[in-house]
Amino acid sequence: MSQRLPAHWMVPLDERIIEYLDAERLANPSLMEKEMNFDASENRIRERCKLLTYAGFIAPTHKDLYEVTTWGQLYLEGEIDAAHQPSPTPDSALKG
Repeated sequence: MSQRLPAHWMVPLDERIIEYLDAERLANPSLMEKEMNFDASENRIRERCKLLTYAGFIAPTHKDLYEVTTWGQLYLEGEIDAAHQPSPTPDSALKG
């Protein structure tokens, strides 16, 4: 496994979300808040999920459920540089 290369906009919570979804397959922000065991509100997790979706690392499957994508798995394996993925902005990701 190579070293992960996060993008400038990523925060440690983003990797935790991708890792959780990779292990659990499907989850919503409410479940992640309860099970991830760190200081992040459901709304904060939901916000980060929207940004990660825009960047292609996770994808919604139904309503508020998310799963990790192939790009997310490649990121976790250190095979891609996150800086080469789309960079989310509030207008592009959070309002959509």
